[in-house]
Amino acid sequence: MNFSEQNVFITVTDHSVSGETFKLLLDSELQLLKTHPQPSLENLPKYYESDDYISHTDGKRSLFEKVYHFIKRKAIREKVSLITKLQPQKGMLLDIGAGTGDFLQEANNQNWNCTGIEPSEKAKSIAITKGVSFAADLASLESYSFDVITMWHVLEHVPDLEQQILELKRLLKPSGAIVIAVPNYKSFDAQHYGKFWAAYDVPRHLWHFSKIAIEKLFARENMKLIKILPMVFDSFYVSLLSEKYKTGKMNFINGFFIGLQSNIKAKQNFEYSSHIYVIKNNKN
Repeated sequence: MNFSEQNVFITVTDHSVSGETFKLLLDSELQLLKTHPQPSLENLPKYYESDDYISHTDGKRSLFEKVYHFIKRKAIREKVSLITKLQPQKGMLLDIGAGTGDFLQEANNQNWNCTGIEPSEKAKSIAITKGVSFAADLASLESYSFDVITMWHVLEHVPDLEQQILELKRLLKPSGAIVIAVPNYKSFDAQHYGKFWAAYDVPRHLWHFSKIAIEKLFARENMKLIKILPMVFDSFYVSLLSEKYKTGKMNFINGFFIGLQSNIKAKQNFEYSSHIYVIKNNKN
């Protein structure tokens, strides 16, 4: 990867925890952005220390959180349906960044053999009460042992991106599939909100992806992007949060309008707020 401090794409602020400012550097060949500077592994956890970090809680304190969890339940059913279409015989499922475990709980209920990875002890403790099983780390797992590996809005958090892709390839069965969901910085809502776009979420998001970036990064390891799917609800969620960062308050009307506009424009250029990528081993 080729990043230069002279090639700054945008400067953004951590709106949710620290208030610190970070640059996003562009690798023009990969169309990939990198948060700069990236926190050390020792300091990174402090940027997650917030009750507002919604993926690490089952809280429903506000209307925003209630709507989030309502949509989340629907999305989880769709995610399990997607992986079952990819592997109708089901089998071994690994979810990296399992959070509070709702996805794996649903997959368990539908007869998948599930394992989770989750660095947050708080989130993991909630998931365990739902019957979710966890591995200590990726290194402890056997090679070529999973039919499906999922990372739902997790790849952007991984410090060593290239090593992570190597591990995914190592763990995947030859006939298996990797399913990754990440935000898309080329979407209309990203362009509209600019430095206030909530899905930049620095410095928790260390990387910021385009479709080209995902395809090229996995192609380097002889893996093939076979399908891209939209995440249409993300534009509304991200736009509402972006409105808060931009104006200091939740403006539901503006957020909904921008989210809707983003989805309408994406029907033409297929640049949705977030995408799901399905990746398999290249057999050629």
